[in-house]
Amino acid sequence: MAYYCVPERANTALLTISAQQDFLRPDSPIKASGADRAKPALHRLVNGCRHQGVPILHAVRLYRPDGSNVDACRRQAVEEGLRVLMPGSFGAELLDELKPDPAIRLNPGPLLKGRFQDLGPREWAFYRPRWGAFHATDLESHLRDLGVTTLIICGLSFTTGVRATVFEASARDFRVVVVPDALANATEDGVRELGRLGIYLMTSDNCLAWLSRPRDNTAAA
Repeated sequence: MAYYCVPERANTALLTISAQQDFLRPDSPIKASGADRAKPALHRLVNGCRHQGVPILHAVRLYRPDGSNVDACRRQAVEEGLRVLMPGSFGAELLDELKPDPAIRLNPGPLLKGRFQDLGPREWAFYRPRWGAFHATDLESHLRDLGVTTLIICGLSFTTGVRATVFEASARDFRVVVVPDALANATEDGVRELGRLGIYLMTSDNCLAWLSRPRDNTAAA
């Protein structure tokens, strides 16, 4: 693997994509395939990173009821009454298991204005208006301020949000680790193709074991 793609333990952050109730609840029209299977790995990964003091960012979607901020492919459905990811609704909330405190609720007003919501020490939620977490957000500057060079990416929307974010992160020269067992809507071929971008693939257990080593920015292998 090219030197500039090797993950750096000392400068790593975890980024979850669409880890929200509407992508998991059984009656949701946007339930992600494999979300139930990915949930335990997501839980381990988030709690493990939190325990090790790794910065954590949760990128969430919020759909205004009038459809004004919704992706083109879903906008008409929301305009006609589809009610998913509504600001303030249960479906828009982060999975309880991923929160530092299950009682925490997202604050949609500031989030929709582009602000980062503090959830705990070195942990934030932020709103992303389109598939990729970097599009029209302050994510890059937030990460640069933290000194982050490496992103661990996981979530419940591989085909849209995760994949778009991986491409955006790579385009900004971030070193990227993707955790396949903490993904929903993912295919083996789709994940494997990321290797052409210099993306590292680790299971949640291997990723946490890697993070637990001394943070001297040596190679991931």
